[in-house]
Amino acid sequence: MTQTNFQALGLADALLSALAAMDFTVPTPIQAQAIPAVLKNRDVLGIAQTGTGKTAAFSLPIIDQLLRAGGKPKSGSAKVLVLAPTRELAIQIADNVKGFTAGTPIRHMTVFGGVSIRPQMEAARRGVDIVIATPGRLLDLIDQRGLTLADISHVVFDEADRMLDMGFIRDITRIVKMLPTNRQSLLFSATMPDNIASLAAKFLKSPVRVEVTPEVVTVEKIDQSVFLVPQKMKKHWLIKHLPGFEKTVIFTRTKHGANRLSEDLEKAGIGALAIHGNKSQGARQRALSEFHAGKLRVLVATDIVARGIHVDDISHVVNFDLPEEPESYVHRIGRTARAGKSGIAVTLCDPSERSKLRQVEKITGLRFDVQTNEFSDASAAPEEPRGERGPRPQRSGRPGGGAGRGGRGAPSGERRPHGEHGRPAQRNESGAPRGEERDSQPNRNRTPRRRGGRPQGGSRAAG
Repeated sequence: MTQTNFQALGLADALLSALAAMDFTVPTPIQAQAIPAVLKNRDVLGIAQTGTGKTAAFSLPIIDQLLRAGGKPKSGSAKVLVLAPTRELAIQIADNVKGFTAGTPIRHMTVFGGVSIRPQMEAARRGVDIVIATPGRLLDLIDQRGLTLADISHVVFDEADRMLDMGFIRDITRIVKMLPTNRQSLLFSATMPDNIASLAAKFLKSPVRVEVTPEVVTVEKIDQSVFLVPQKMKKHWLIKHLPGFEKTVIFTRTKHGANRLSEDLEKAGIGALAIHGNKSQGARQRALSEFHAGKLRVLVATDIVARGIHVDDISHVVNFDLPEEPESYVHRIGRTARAGKSGIAVTLCDPSERSKLRQVEKITGLRFDVQTNEFSDASAAPEEPRGERGPRPQRSGRPGGGAGRGGRGAPSGERRPHGEHGRPAQRNESGAPRGEERDSQPNRNRTPRRRGGRPQGGSRAAG
């Protein structure tokens, strides 16, 4: 039975006051289902995409239990661990937790790479109630004796499918072995493939299963179109059409492609910034802040940060490249049509990408009319003036990246990730350590998962 307000769910008065201050009054379906189960100390398996309010679904009842139990965390320990695949998601969760714990003694901290580990070590040693972390940096913190998981009473695995796609299974398994046996475990995932079902069976004890779909149906809220545009004509299509768009996110397949496209748009007088896994945390946050505030109208991104972009007034999503994983199409276009608004999703399809488009059609149940246009003829591409691009910066060190022992761009005091047996972790083509945050390079032999019905978009909710 769906509850009509948060008070009916039995949450503490301090939480009700915080929710009222944040203007959250009516729980979403997943919150109405999950909160009572968590308050009863049951393990929970939640199937929910972004935009359904799952952050509040797990954080509110856990905070409620912390408030009722009282007591301060020991030095170098924590009571709650929330694992997230990316720093953007970790920051988003922390922002929600900050609002929910306003006026309470509950303390939280975020733990992720791309920044110096020293402030995180110092914060952890003081003791904290809630740690929101990415797996790789959490293990760094533990290995350097900055934090112990011996006192964890609640653990949350958020976007578990994404963590497995990014190669975190070994890190997660190692982390779970450090947790107390007597704990409450919650696992949330946008999808339920076999590997997630297996993970849930290992980590959860007789879980309550809650499964909801986002309120907004993308086909109804998002105008989706596909244009036949050869690869070398795509930027010219954008240069012509972007001035008529409002707030736009453009998705590229690679980090280099995102950098190059943002530079091309800047040269054409269209303000744009790239955001991807190789950008520093500060650069990523500045780009997102400017985009959120409306100072920047075009953001060029890779799939790794797709779920970390939570801006309610994105008018357009452009697939500059079709995604390698057809499921990523749904996450991409879900950046628009949020908070009850409509949106537009445009896909620029090179002839060589027809097979990828068919895979998208297969999982969404849609058939796209591929439209020809003035940019469909590759021979009409204007010649690039020679010398228009500056020389690429020279990379130091061996091919594939790595700037000394710390790895490429590793901040001072941050060690380079190592494998299970102490050897340096293998690196992918981009130079990112395997198992650390990287852009999506999925197994090409993987069979696309079929989904019933139509793709789901996101809508703003608590969490």
